[in-house]
Amino acid sequence: MLSIRLPLALDSGLLALPETGRIAVIGPVAGTDLSALPRDRVHVVQGFRPDHDAFAARGYEVSTEPAGPYAAAIVCLPRARGAAQARIAEAIGHLSPGAPLAIDGQKTDGVDSMLRTIRARVPVGEALSKAHGKIFTLQVPDGPVFQDWAAKPLHLPEGFQTLPGVFSADGIDPASALLAGALPGRLGARVADLGAGWGFLSRAILERPDVTELHLVEADHLALGCARVNIRDPRAQFHWADALNIVLPSRMDAVVMNPPFHTGRAADPGLGTGFISAAAGMLAPHGTLWLVANRHLPYEDTLKHRFREVEEIAGSPGFKIYRAAKPAQAQTPARPGKRRV
Repeated sequence: MLSIRLPLALDSGLLALPETGRIAVIGPVAGTDLSALPRDRVHVVQGFRPDHDAFAARGYEVSTEPAGPYAAAIVCLPRARGAAQARIAEAIGHLSPGAPLAIDGQKTDGVDSMLRTIRARVPVGEALSKAHGKIFTLQVPDGPVFQDWAAKPLHLPEGFQTLPGVFSADGIDPASALLAGALPGRLGARVADLGAGWGFLSRAILERPDVTELHLVEADHLALGCARVNIRDPRAQFHWADALNIVLPSRMDAVVMNPPFHTGRAADPGLGTGFISAAAGMLAPHGTLWLVANRHLPYEDTLKHRFREVEEIAGSPGFKIYRAAKPAQAQTPARPGKRRV
């Protein structure tokens, strides 16, 4: 964890910060302790809305993209290799040659492999190992050493564009494809796609002629940017928000969703139940929820508690699709939680 490794790196001299200038911390998750850094110089870069809001609530300067120049930067590695490389390349683009760059990550997120790869390109200082991860530093090279790591759009054969690091970047998620095929010919005028990702389900929803407005709700700023490219329909409205606490401008006739069920690498069915409660709270009294989930996830009790009509309408060996209609009662949107899609 960066919270543990960062102060050790600073105390040992492994990471030596310039006395002046802004310090970018790119990709830290909510709860990460950055108190070892001078708060007035720290700029947190975080595009996942719950984590972004958590740092903003603690008084940090936060944005979704780097806004250099910086005197130093700390990159927190994400799980996806391409996204990790893009994050490093982006950080280097906002630093001057010779500036310190620290890279931190867990072993399960590929920090050892990243360390070997970078060592093959540029000199790297000693790595500090602690808490099942590592932090290491390098001085930004003079020249385009990491330009080939910059994020490049991925173009799917179905006509969608994605980016490394977003959910299901390499192809259409099978559960979402199953749900799209099970949707009825008419959904109602006002529809929400919770956890819309890069827009696959939203495009299927907009094929329904009765839809007059579609609200794409997505916490990952990068994925929502892809959705804006993929969905050019004027009926679409884009919300960079946590689905657990968003308040839409009016009650929905339908909610469609393939909710996340992981926090980091750990399974967390509570995320899906939170999405179900949020959907019940934003639906009109006659509204309907269309939900796909992994077959092992225990959502039935929550569905029956929140809706008066619940039925499994389709499925496969790995997934189940539910239609849940007539919310049992108006729900107050859930409080924001720490989630990772």
